[in-house]
Amino acid sequence: MELERAVETYLRHVALERGLSDHTSAAYRRDLTVYVAWLRERGVTTIDAVTPALIADFAAERASAEPPPASSSLARLQSSVRGLHRFLVREGRADDDPTGRLRPPKAPRRLPKALTIAQVDLLLDAAGPAPKTEDASAAEPSAIRDRALLELLYATGARVSEIVQLDVDDTAHGDLLRVRGKGDKERIVPVGSYARAAIEAYLTRVRPGLASRGRATPRLFLGVRGAPLSRQSAWLIIQAAAERADLTAHVSPHTLRHSFATHLLQGGADVRVVQELLGHASVATTQIYTHVTVDALRDVYATSHPRAR
Repeated sequence: MELERAVETYLRHVALERGLSDHTSAAYRRDLTVYVAWLRERGVTTIDAVTPALIADFAAERASAEPPPASSSLARLQSSVRGLHRFLVREGRADDDPTGRLRPPKAPRRLPKALTIAQVDLLLDAAGPAPKTEDASAAEPSAIRDRALLELLYATGARVSEIVQLDVDDTAHGDLLRVRGKGDKERIVPVGSYARAAIEAYLTRVRPGLASRGRATPRLFLGVRGAPLSRQSAWLIIQAAAERADLTAHVSPHTLRHSFATHLLQGGADVRVVQELLGHASVATTQIYTHVTVDALRDVYATSHPRAR
């Protein structure tokens, strides 16, 4: 089977049958475009001409590229290639799977970086004033929106892509929020009183004015021209708030997600409850946060117990 046709067949399969997001499907396409180009440079034009030796050479060459790729990127690339060949064999479009001996790279164990509760408070205050305060009455509309955005990110632990895709109707469930996650899977997440108050202030005082500047849209968060707020704009809002708060640590939308999970576990939440709130498919993904809390306990013990040292 010709290389490009095989790739297109596989990409249609993963998009339709597995319900992958557009972002993930685009990543698969980028990986397989690199793979096909590499094969063609070596005169390989059909899937059945790919051998285990070629697969090994491809993996080794990508691993030694300059600058060195992140282990997560390399693992995703190998997963894309492996998935392609396994699919073609399973569908009877290829005779053999040449990726059988391909081993994924070992990823270094990286613990997520979370803010302290005090740092989160500084970040939120830097984004905009809290609702029902004297400062809030004179605040710029963008500050009220930015405060609502950050309050909701921290209150729910949702991904920034999930927050910017929220519609106004998704907030119409009292203290519950309907979130659409990866693979278009929906989950219900509680929202605390601070975030609810911030959202209410934004909806009543700011969003109507923003909405009047652009085309009608159900999206909750809008930009200054009335269009739906983009993920990149949300990232810039958080960066600006972090700078105003004088936070030296790198702060991103995912930092608030990490902080949400870490603070829940430190407060005694069950890891499976946190898994459900984060929308993780496997509890193994969530358990990385338990290492964070164990490290925190170790630090407290080392500095507090008279015979710890």
